[in-house]
Amino acid sequence: MDHPKIFLNHLGQTTTHPLLIEIDHAEGIYLFDKKGKKYMDMIAGIAVSSLGHGNQRIKEALKKQIDKHLHVMVYGEFVQEPQVQLSHNLRKLLPKNLDGLYIVNSGTEAIEAAIKLCKAYTGRKELISFKGAYHGSTNGALSISSNEKRKENFRPLLPNIEFIELNNTDSLQAITVKTAGVFLETIQGDAGVQIPTLNFMQKLRQKCDETGALLVLDEIQCGLGRTGKTFAFEHFNIVPDLLTLGKSLGGGLPIGALISPQKTLATFSTNPELGHITTFGGHPLISAAAAEFCAILDEEINLGEVERLGKLIEENIGTQKGIIGFRRKGMLFAFDMSSAELVAKVVEKCLEKGLIIFWFLSHPNSFRLSPPLTITEAEIIKATNIIGDAIEESI
Repeated sequence: MDHPKIFLNHLGQTTTHPLLIEIDHAEGIYLFDKKGKKYMDMIAGIAVSSLGHGNQRIKEALKKQIDKHLHVMVYGEFVQEPQVQLSHNLRKLLPKNLDGLYIVNSGTEAIEAAIKLCKAYTGRKELISFKGAYHGSTNGALSISSNEKRKENFRPLLPNIEFIELNNTDSLQAITVKTAGVFLETIQGDAGVQIPTLNFMQKLRQKCDETGALLVLDEIQCGLGRTGKTFAFEHFNIVPDLLTLGKSLGGGLPIGALISPQKTLATFSTNPELGHITTFGGHPLISAAAAEFCAILDEEINLGEVERLGKLIEENIGTQKGIIGFRRKGMLFAFDMSSAELVAKVVEKCLEKGLIIFWFLSHPNSFRLSPPLTITEAEIIKATNIIGDAIEESI
């Protein structure tokens, strides 16, 4: 069977230049293709495989659940142990007031649910988002995302949305008593790892409190240890009204989560009844993996070490000739170069050398890194040497 041919001709394509590595298996920080070549994975499936590939505890949790049951009923009807365990393990990591969990199928679905909850809970219709935002590609998530090139062919999108500027405190005046929710990636990912200031975030929190608008922080990419804190909002000494998670939460399986006070989430059961429903959200297999992921994050991941090793990657790559700027929080990185063409060349050179880095949709002059949080210092030295060689050969 010609797998690449079928892939290109019969599976839906999202780009005209897929990487086309034919994956055989994955372990730790490595992917292996069908010919036996191994690749260092320095993006972890875009911040998904934070524990590396093939984590033994995740696999054991999956095997145990498979022997019990798979899907038995739509979300919210039966009491299922994996969902209950996920709620328990995740709440141990969260501030106490964020005690309600709605499990969905992806990060973008968590955003869709958050949009609906903001409107239903407040009775308001207006939303605020940010220039540079990326919240997903479904209709509502796209509506509060910023990249106009990716939106124009799908209009009309949701109305009553205003985009304001990150780190511009004057722009916070757009938040009023008519605002249902303010949506912000705590660290903007697709915009090239744009980091808000402490002052801005605290002023944002204050403005939402004053107006009754719900502050929704999107930590689908930047949450769960990625920035050297369990949640990125901890860097700013604030707590959101709503929190969205996804990507790494599933331990390599697809999941999304909307988190808020349980009294806020209760809006979905009364205003109206069945205000948000999902068939496969909270699937027992995926919930079992996510519950185990939360336990591992709590018990095994040293967040101080995430920051130390992130700093080492920054120092080893940020000083390379050809790098004209960079931004980092924990192990979430953007390295700026002089052109998108140069970035593409470096990505290609790394691939040839058996290492995977990637680009940003909306910040093409930078390449991104989001390696597994379990990466070792020796692996970092090896990976950054390869990236350095690729940069040198490309400039």
